[in-house]
Amino acid sequence: MYITQTSAPSKSGKPHICTLLRESYRQGNAVKNRTIANLSHCSPQEIAALRLALKHKENLSELGSIQDSIQVQEGASVGAVWTVHAIAKRLGLEKALGNSRDGKLALWQVMARVIDQGSRLSAVRLAQSHAACDVLGLSQGFDEDDLYDNLSWLAQHQSEIEQCLFKIRKQSEGKPPELFLYDVTSSYFEGRCNSLADWGYNRDRKKGKKQVVVGLLCAEQGEPLSVEVFRGNTNDLKTFGSQVSKVADRFGCQRVTMVGDRGMIKSAQIEQLKATRDGFFYITALTKPQIESLMELRVAEYAWFDEQGQAAFCV
Repeated sequence: MYITQTSAPSKSGKPHICTLLRESYRQGNAVKNRTIANLSHCSPQEIAALRLALKHKENLSELGSIQDSIQVQEGASVGAVWTVHAIAKRLGLEKALGNSRDGKLALWQVMARVIDQGSRLSAVRLAQSHAACDVLGLSQGFDEDDLYDNLSWLAQHQSEIEQCLFKIRKQSEGKPPELFLYDVTSSYFEGRCNSLADWGYNRDRKKGKKQVVVGLLCAEQGEPLSVEVFRGNTNDLKTFGSQVSKVADRFGCQRVTMVGDRGMIKSAQIEQLKATRDGFFYITALTKPQIESLMELRVAEYAWFDEQGQAAFCV
């Protein structure tokens, strides 16, 4: 017995496939065929099973061992890596980091943080189960030591990378941003060997731990533009001047409004901004003495404050 299939055109234009179970037999000296069953209603999987059974009809016990001889292997996952890589290209991150091995390793460190946050070792293991090297074009593998060395490469090229990303953003929007948001935080440090770690105001409330101060500069919609790490004992006020210089000198902006809280923009910073930078403005919160002075001068009134004591006006 055997299975045969024929196709014929139909009125709808879609070919009609006829599947038949047939048998060959001899009548005298002539070989003839007859149809045993019409299998056209069967699914492709059922027809494939019948073909397999007919192939092993002399020894059906072999069908039980076929499954044992099949080995199923799973390849490296590609979906998440490809998606994040496509977004990185669209944002210009791949262009900013470059096509060198260090640039590709740096890009993988960013992608690994997006896909599955973890340590450098976990990023290496993630690359082994995902098609990281294939998608990024890395011809040679890497380990966690390579990724730690890559952080030094990133630190050396940070200003170039930030400037390239800013240029790409400026080209996509047609003009540079005019409003910049700036804030400062701190992170405590485990260990002793760090040139920037020092004693200071610890926002993490970790007693006995040195810290580093981190300043983040963002565009008006909150997109990060630059990050800078200061010594742990640096006062917030002293970090503001370097951000103004960065916006003016590195990014080349001429008309800028800097937004920061009252802890980093005070009278000294305001006077320096007015004296050294034309076209630079600021937005910050009023301090308590300033509010009291305005109320004494009858510029502000108690009715301008809500029940929680927060100002309901801008000056």
